[in-house]
Amino acid sequence: MNNKTFNTETRGQVGIGTLIVFIAMVLVAAIAAGVLINTAGLLQTQAEATGEETQQQVSDRIQIQSATGSVDDDSVDEVTVTVTKSPGADDIDLEEVTYEFVTDDGVITGVVGEEQTDIAFITRDTDDEVITDRSDRYELIFEADDAGSEDDGLGTENLEPGENVQLTLTTAAGASTVTELRVPDSLVDREAVSL
Repeated sequence: MNNKTFNTETRGQVGIGTLIVFIAMVLVAAIAAGVLINTAGLLQTQAEATGEETQQQVSDRIQIQSATGSVDDDSVDEVTVTVTKSPGADDIDLEEVTYEFVTDDGVITGVVGEEQTDIAFITRDTDDEVITDRSDRYELIFEADDAGSEDDGLGTENLEPGENVQLTLTTAAGASTVTELRVPDSLVDREAVSL
């Protein structure tokens, strides 16, 4: 008699049950891989958008070339700021730029090109208010209130001799340029001054 002993510990399982379990494992792995790939793609898209916005906030800035003031009755009644775009900046629409004046009288804010300000140009190739080239120069003209007028001008009195003003220009991308303007101590017999 030949009596064979079977080792059940090393015996392979075969059959339809094993096949179903194998297919289920492959499907679960495929679904998990799809979810991971979609999540990675979404994160990559968000990271690229965040990077572009951050780059714009850093580079899409206005560069102030100079600032002058028109003198009337021994005070500055109009501030003219010459601007261009900073190196590496995209096109900047000046009508979407906001300004903030901090004076001794308070804080004045608004949008360039509205009633309180004018946009003039020195050099440009187009008829719009968009700085497209570093060689373009535009003038932003801020006028103080006329005597007895409520809605004409910046909402501040004329700038007096020795007065300091902080001007902040913020582009649509969120990049800010801050400059300090100081009225000279003496405005006697002068029609214009450098600020």
